[in-house]
Amino acid sequence: MNEAAGPGDGALGDPSLYRSLFAAYPDALLLVDGAGTIVLSNPEASRLLGYSADELRGLPVDALVPDAIRPAHAAYRGAYGQAPRARAMGTQMDLVARRRDGSEVMVEIALSPLHGQGLPYVVAAVRGIGAYPRVKQALQRARYSECLAQVGRMAVDSRDPKVLVQRLAEAGAEGLQADGAEIALLEPDRLELRIASGAGLFGGPGSVGRRLPNRPDTALGFVLAAGGPVVMPDLGAERRFAPPPEWLAQGVAAALAVPVSDRGQFIGVLAVQARAATAFGDDEVRFLQSLANLLATSLQRAQSEEDLSHAQRLESVGQLTGGIAHDFNNLLTIIQGNNQVLADHAPIQGDAHAQQLLAAAARATRRAAELTGKLLAFSRRQVLSPARVDVGAMLVSLADMLRRTIEQNIRIELDLAGAAPCLADPVQLESALLNLAINARDAMPSGGRLVFSCHALGELPADLAEELGADPARAGAWVAIGVADTGIGMAEAVRERAFEPFYTTKPPGRGTGLGLSTVYGFVKQSRGAVRLRSAPGAGTTLTLVLPRYGEAPAPAGAFPAAGAAPLPRGLRVLLVEDEAEVRAVVRSHLQALGCEVSECAQAEQALARLAQAPGPDLLLSDVALGAGLRGTELARRARSRRPALPVLLMSGFSSDMLGGDDPPPATLELLRKPFDREQLAAALARALTHHG
Repeated sequence: MNEAAGPGDGALGDPSLYRSLFAAYPDALLLVDGAGTIVLSNPEASRLLGYSADELRGLPVDALVPDAIRPAHAAYRGAYGQAPRARAMGTQMDLVARRRDGSEVMVEIALSPLHGQGLPYVVAAVRGIGAYPRVKQALQRARYSECLAQVGRMAVDSRDPKVLVQRLAEAGAEGLQADGAEIALLEPDRLELRIASGAGLFGGPGSVGRRLPNRPDTALGFVLAAGGPVVMPDLGAERRFAPPPEWLAQGVAAALAVPVSDRGQFIGVLAVQARAATAFGDDEVRFLQSLANLLATSLQRAQSEEDLSHAQRLESVGQLTGGIAHDFNNLLTIIQGNNQVLADHAPIQGDAHAQQLLAAAARATRRAAELTGKLLAFSRRQVLSPARVDVGAMLVSLADMLRRTIEQNIRIELDLAGAAPCLADPVQLESALLNLAINARDAMPSGGRLVFSCHALGELPADLAEELGADPARAGAWVAIGVADTGIGMAEAVRERAFEPFYTTKPPGRGTGLGLSTVYGFVKQSRGAVRLRSAPGAGTTLTLVLPRYGEAPAPAGAFPAAGAAPLPRGLRVLLVEDEAEVRAVVRSHLQALGCEVSECAQAEQALARLAQAPGPDLLLSDVALGAGLRGTELARRARSRRPALPVLLMSGFSSDMLGGDDPPPATLELLRKPFDREQLAAALARALTHHG
């Protein structure tokens, strides 16, 4: 048998050869005795597990098992000792080993008992698989998913967009194990990007707030121009754009950036940077795009909540100002009426000084009435007479007038391609456009360009469609009228309050702060919307979105106009007004016009008076009559008894006409307070004409 052996048989029996094989084996090898104690290990075991050879010798093998599964492992080891056999572990399930520093590493384990040689030992071959490409990819994906889940939970819970934007930048750097991250958002003029948050290399207050040009020859501008993810594996070799100096100063060698898009429009860029050259793959791109989508959704939600809050605030202010206007108009009716009565008093007519004082009081009353009229416009409680408006012709006429009256260093231009007629009150629309033009002039003290535009809107953006309650796909149902200037623009704090009444940035005496608020109220009452875009140094654009003529019914609160006719002498008028002093003024006016007046403070009293003979020739009633029936309901009941009875309603708060479930009859005439004797006479004549 020895003669048949090969020349190497002696070497195979040398114990040193087996020790060399044990030491050189590429997997970690542990020799474990029957009690579960490690008696021998190779160098790879020390490298993988973080223990020295001396530390491993005598260490219970259970110390390499995570705490959570240690009891189960002890039971398994006991069962294995009863029937030991060669077995591979970790091929069908995930196994982890606990390292000396407490960290864990994914492993595969092969067990080989040596009992067949009469030795009570088991050899455990432990292979670390965390570095396998496929495993490494799976771990990365798991890390990305966990990171997205954490940020997603925060996005749901957080209501502070600044905190969320900062956390998203941190998540980008942490998830991709990059050295830095930045989120840059486009400014309203889309000419610049502003750094909104940063992490790692670009963390801290010094980075936030920086403004960068939005140009294709810059890194972030290139991303927006490309319209998709941009991988920059080696900035030193980059030729598509100039690497940002701040990146180079921080030693950035590679970067990955994706655009942030909101409802089809780019609003910013999310970028991560690494100091080592890095080949970002598809998984990294998808992870960063998911973060960008979370960012866009969160910003959209924050903007929607802010818009809703702003709209609710304006609505509350509108209700308040409307109520104030109503009360002021009642007071002005008393002041103006008594002033007119006093002016007709014989001793006063011969006193020139007294007449001057009364004239000054009358002028002040008219200015106060104009002020309350603007408050009513803001609170959407003015009387409108909507009709077909040729917007193009109106803008041409307005531009011609402005060219003759405003400074010559302001160039006025028209863009009327696609102009379409709208449904609006032409007088109020022209007043609104003139208001905007004056604001634009004041914003361009050194001259500039003022552009009027008009075009029919195609498919509406989702937010605008929601505000208008419109079908976004119904093209052409709305008309956009724009007024744009190249003036000083507005800061964000000013934009947020631009439509609030009495808010103004002009010096004292230069404005009431009611210009934009009246425009806002008029457009909203016309079932439209207003869009404001402005930034410091980039000018302002205000866009009025109104219904296209023929596409929508007339807004409520519109009353037909009619010519006046002389009042017949001895006209019997039933006056219904709950304010005693207002009632006294109106009675005085009626008597001066030759009318016979009977008066009531409540609608119920008026209904009883209507049943008496002789009945009145005309019913004159305030709309708001305190407790009891309103003037509109009084008018309906009076008409049900006497269908041909002329009715004139008066109010300092014209939306009172809309009280109740049903709108008032279109034939009712409305007289807005405050009014003088001549306006009362004209309104009475119109009411008689409608039912004469």
